[in-house]
Amino acid sequence: MNNLKGARTCLETFDLKPNYSELGRIYGIDRRTAKKRYNGIEHKNTRVKSSRLDKHFELIKEKLKTPGTNMKAIYMYIIMNIDDNIGSYSNFRKYIQKNEELLIIKNTDAHVLFETDYGKQLQFDWKGPMTLHTSNNTEISFYIFSTTLGASRFHTFIYSKFMVLESVERCLIETFNIIGGIPEECLTDNMSSIINYSQHDFTTEFKSFSKDMGFIPKHCKVGHAFTKGKDESCNRFMNWLYPYDYEFKDEEELITTIKKLNKQINKEVNQFTNMPPVVLFQKEKEYLQPLPKQTIMDNYLDTLIPVKVQNTMLIHYKGCKYSVPKKYINQTVKVKEFDNKLYVYYNKELIAMHEISIQKINYREDDYIEGLSGAIYSKSQDEIEELAKHNLKLLEQITK
Repeated sequence: MNNLKGARTCLETFDLKPNYSELGRIYGIDRRTAKKRYNGIEHKNTRVKSSRLDKHFELIKEKLKTPGTNMKAIYMYIIMNIDDNIGSYSNFRKYIQKNEELLIIKNTDAHVLFETDYGKQLQFDWKGPMTLHTSNNTEISFYIFSTTLGASRFHTFIYSKFMVLESVERCLIETFNIIGGIPEECLTDNMSSIINYSQHDFTTEFKSFSKDMGFIPKHCKVGHAFTKGKDESCNRFMNWLYPYDYEFKDEEELITTIKKLNKQINKEVNQFTNMPPVVLFQKEKEYLQPLPKQTIMDNYLDTLIPVKVQNTMLIHYKGCKYSVPKKYINQTVKVKEFDNKLYVYYNKELIAMHEISIQKINYREDDYIEGLSGAIYSKSQDEIEELAKHNLKLLEQITK
């Protein structure tokens, strides 16, 4: 266009008429186009090209408002649950960047890369607490125990309600079973449940656990968590969970979703290795040490499990709920299953015992009467006990 303007200036200077065909040949355009541009008529493309993502515009806009989510998370959510024909992620990103309503700013930090030998190191950390809601608006708060094998970048994500020592041991054993072996060392940051801060070392309990499992425990120096960068990177993938807020039915479906995303994550091409973690894992698993004897692992899994008492006087265990006395509301108690019975302890004191049941809600009669007595003051104790028996029968029928 500027060249044509220059040509026009030259021709007008010498008072010459333009030859549009010749101008078209010189500038490689049609003579009619040459004429229009010579006379200052600019071509305007008024056609608005539609996108296959337009039908998901409102959904994308809504999910972008979810705290903690990102473009990749929303793209994977749509691909895996709604529409697998929306094109590549790069086009999805461009679509958002071209729409001012959808545009989000992504900050990037620099990280120093380092490599480890196959079978050498497993990095682990907690992600959370995270809070999501079921489709009926029930709030679920939880943690994610995430691990990454140093060479292959193979990730595992495990759901947990707590971050205590027993939780760390259970999650590590579950990870070892998933990968089918034990790495030479396990690296983490300074998590309080397994670190003795006064001695700047692991607790005696965790050292004993490490020895029994057959790995060397290592922790990052204070203020140097970047040495655990491979697992920190995989934690970002948990942002993929945020678009599922209000989308799942219950805790069980949430755990299933985590496992589904875990499989997908390991199929994604790693930007540094340029290969999916699951492919490199096929080689790394050959360098892992054998698992310890099953009896050793069972001994740790047989430990007491911490659970929190709800204001309904109930604790959650394997999909069902069991009652405890009223005074333990909002306290963390510990449970252990043995011989088809559930034992509930508080500070090593047995406070309740239940038969393991398939019924969703299991109140002991004394617990229910105690809770009802604190809520109803207008009735006698005999009336409360009669009402409790009646309500328990109704609950049993409803929750079968």
